[in-house]
Amino acid sequence: MPEPNAAPIVLVSAVGLTPKLLPMAPRLDRIARSGWSRPVLDCEPAVTCSAQATALTGRLPREHGIVGNGWLFRETGEVRFWQQCNRLVQAELLYEIARTRARRRGRPFRVAKLFWWFNQGAEVEFSVTPKPLYGADGSKVFGIWGSPPELPARLEREIGPFPFASFWGPMAGLPATSWIARGAAEVLRADRPDLTLVYLPHLDYDPQRFGPSGCDLPRLVGELDEAAAPLLEAAEAVGAKVWVFGEYAHRDVSRAVLPNRTLREEGFLSVRPGAFGDHLETFQSRAFAVCDHQHAHVYVRRAEDIPLVRDRLAEQPGVARVFVGDERGEIGLDHPRSGELVLRAEPDSWFAYPFWLDDRDAPDYARTVDIHRKPGYDPVELYFDPKLAFPKLRAMRRLLQKTLGFRTLMDLIGLDPSIVRGSHGVPGDSDADRPVLIGHGPSPEDGVPVPMTAIRDLLLEAMDLSD
Repeated sequence: MPEPNAAPIVLVSAVGLTPKLLPMAPRLDRIARSGWSRPVLDCEPAVTCSAQATALTGRLPREHGIVGNGWLFRETGEVRFWQQCNRLVQAELLYEIARTRARRRGRPFRVAKLFWWFNQGAEVEFSVTPKPLYGADGSKVFGIWGSPPELPARLEREIGPFPFASFWGPMAGLPATSWIARGAAEVLRADRPDLTLVYLPHLDYDPQRFGPSGCDLPRLVGELDEAAAPLLEAAEAVGAKVWVFGEYAHRDVSRAVLPNRTLREEGFLSVRPGAFGDHLETFQSRAFAVCDHQHAHVYVRRAEDIPLVRDRLAEQPGVARVFVGDERGEIGLDHPRSGELVLRAEPDSWFAYPFWLDDRDAPDYARTVDIHRKPGYDPVELYFDPKLAFPKLRAMRRLLQKTLGFRTLMDLIGLDPSIVRGSHGVPGDSDADRPVLIGHGPSPEDGVPVPMTAIRDLLLEAMDLSD
C-alpha cells in the first residue's frame, strides 16, 4: 500500500532577505515563528545561479558546475550568461531525488518550478520562466514560456500579461514579483504540486541601485511581504508548508573594478573593432575576465602568462584575492568551467565588464539592456542613462520606432559603472547579514548557520523522503 504524502512544500526564493530584514516582513516573520529560521552560510560566488544550484543539489560549484551566472563556454569560445538549460547542472537536483524516492515508495510526486533558473528541460510537471521571442529581422517580443505549454497562457488570462519591463532593467520593481506570486498561487490552488519553487526578486533591485544603506529597506521588505500574501494564502488553503530562502545578502559598494581594461592595457585582451564598436575577441585574447558581481573568472590561454596576469590583477585597488589553480578549491570553484584565475573583490568593490578604452568605441549593446550579448553581468542596466534628459520619453520614442518597423537600438543605458551602489557575491560578515532560511519540521542546530549545501537534505527530510 503506498505511503501517504507529506504536506506539500513551497520553497520561496526571496532574494536578499536576511535575518536582520525578516522582522520587517510580518507575514514571513509569522511563518518563521511557526517553524524555525537560521542564517545560511553563502556559497561562492553568492549569486543567483550558483546559490540556487547549490541549494537544490546540496553540492558546491566544483560538483554542480554552475560557477556563476555566466562563464566561458570553452567549446565554442562564447561567454554566455543567464542560460536556462537544466542539463547545465551537473548534479542531481532536489526534485529529481524526491520524485525517485517517492515513486519507490508508491507515492505520486509533482513539481512546479516558477521562475527559478535552469528551467528549460527540467523534469517538472509545471514550469514558467521568462523567454522572449526573437524574429529574423532582429525584433524581440517579450513573453513567458512553460510546461505544460498552455500554462503560461492560462496564467496570463487569469492575471494579465507578465510585466516583463519590471523583471529587469531601469523599470525593474514590484509588479514582476506580484505577478509571480499570484501566478504561483493559481498553480498551487489549481494543480496541487507536492513541491513548488517560486522566485520573488523584488529585493534584488534597489539594494543594487542604491546600496542597502541608500534605499528604504522597511518599505521594500514590506512590499515583498504584501506581494507574497496571495501565495501564502494559497499555501494555507492547500495545507502546504512555506519555506523561504534568501539566496544572498547585498552590501554597499563604492568602487567598480575593471579588470578587462587592465588586461587590454597590458596587451593580454584583444578586440575586434568594427561598425558596431569594439567586440571582445575570445579566441585571440591571451587573457580576459568574465565579471559577475564581486567575483570574476579570468581565462588565460597560455599557462606561462598566468603569473604575470595574476600579479597585474592582484595590484588593482578593490581586488581582495586572486585564486589560482588549486587555490580555487578553497572556495569550491575548482571546476573546468572556472577561469584559470578567480578574482574576489574587496567587500566595498565589484567587478565591471567593460573592455573598451574609449566610450566612443563601446559596442552597440553596451547602451542597451542585453543580458545575453554582454560578456559579463551589467548592473548599470538597472538605471536609465543619467545623461538623458527625458529617458522615459526616449524609451517611448524608441518603442514606437520599433513598432513601426524601423531598426533602432533601445539605447537607454549609460556606460559609467561608478553609479552602482550595491552588490553581492562575497559571503556575509555576520549572521544578521547572511541569507535567511525559514523552514518547518526537524530543525538544524540552534544558533548555528546552515550551510547552503544542507538545504536539499533538510527539505527531503521535511517531505519524509530522506534515505
